[in-house]
Amino acid sequence: MAEIKKTSLKLHFIAIGGKVMHNLALAMSDKWHKVTGSDDEIYEPSLSRLDAAGILPANMGWYTDNITEDLDYVILGMHAKADNPELLRAQELSLRIMSFPEFVYEQSKDKQRIVIAGSHGKTTTSAMIAHALESCDKDFDYVVGAQLPGFDRMVKLTDAPIIIIEGDEYLSSAIDRRPKMLLYKATTAVITGIAWDHINVFPTYEGYVDQFRQFLKEMSAEGKVFYYGQDSGLKKLINEKNTKSRCIPYNEVELGEDRSISLGTANYNMQLIGSHNYQNMKAAQRICNDLGMSGKQFFRAMSSFIGADKRLEFIKNKKDRAVLIDYAHAPSKVEATVKAVKMHWTKRTLIAVLELHTFSSLNKEFIPHYRHAFDPADVAVLYYSPQTLKMKNMPDISYEWLAQQIAHPKLKIFTEKDELVKYLSGVNYKNTNLLMMTSGTFDGFNLSKDGVKV
Repeated sequence: MAEIKKTSLKLHFIAIGGKVMHNLALAMSDKWHKVTGSDDEIYEPSLSRLDAAGILPANMGWYTDNITEDLDYVILGMHAKADNPELLRAQELSLRIMSFPEFVYEQSKDKQRIVIAGSHGKTTTSAMIAHALESCDKDFDYVVGAQLPGFDRMVKLTDAPIIIIEGDEYLSSAIDRRPKMLLYKATTAVITGIAWDHINVFPTYEGYVDQFRQFLKEMSAEGKVFYYGQDSGLKKLINEKNTKSRCIPYNEVELGEDRSISLGTANYNMQLIGSHNYQNMKAAQRICNDLGMSGKQFFRAMSSFIGADKRLEFIKNKKDRAVLIDYAHAPSKVEATVKAVKMHWTKRTLIAVLELHTFSSLNKEFIPHYRHAFDPADVAVLYYSPQTLKMKNMPDISYEWLAQQIAHPKLKIFTEKDELVKYLSGVNYKNTNLLMMTSGTFDGFNLSKDGVKV
């Protein structure tokens, strides 16, 4: 593949409105490259950010006139389908077409590429590393999947010697069926754990695990892999010796009852809760130590880390109640989040609400994997939209069948937003926590705008 020129490039982004895509477009525009883009719909904050940078498409939709022979690269987002008119025109002109992970690699091939992979905890671990490096004035680039506190963008691409990349195992684009994490060609990696997900792409557990097997195989003898040593499936995979890289296990940061850690005469209190976050923190510590950061520097930084956007994020936090939102949607993520909140506030009632929104979570063969995910919660609430099922061409799910699969003694199921709002509005939140978990929006539900007083 031809090497990217160091001079100004002419780039066109198909599906520019995506979370990472629009951030990548902004990062390239910042480097004075000529950036254009297209999409059939763009929402906030992408809309305002692209507009402020002068690269918002003039009209929504796909237009073959956008694709010209002088384009250096056409960058294809996951939202664009294989029959996209602009994509077909680019193929007709034999232009260089890349998915965003492939393009990120081309922009960072001379850097140390630290890829954070695994079924859960990728964003938080990446965010922890970025926060720690920033606090020590380290020069680094990054590509993450959520907005990070203290950072303007989700993508930074400069001349920094290292880059932190959140390595998703999902497909790269409609015409590139490889997992994103493979395309970054990691020099150093973290694997946080393996729990079957994305069954629309990986219909069997073994097929899903094989993506991580391939990830390990492609790493070099000079590489390092830090992996969570208490994950049985991951440990089994590592023991297959599929990689020439050095594999180093980690467990979790051990904190005192007040969520503090003492190093010498210094004492650092952590703001995050949950065993899963302390596992993420240990992974981040191993990477930062490997980059030359001391334990004191790392934990000083972690004491001010409040998490990434919608990763067990506080919406409200009062004396006897709290509202938290989490991106959790896969069973392992839901289980870890519910357990973390209940263990932190053992004497408070916990109402755990999950939106079934992804293909996997709405699949009748996959739903039984949620059976014990809600066990620590006092009340479990499931929400799904029949319209979402129709859009995904999936069969209806009966209340009775769903209740039988989850088997929680206090389970409530809603399929209309108004019904969910009515229920949540009628709860007495004294000494009660409300945990909202979704990768969607609960059909536009907003605590304050919908009049739910906690």
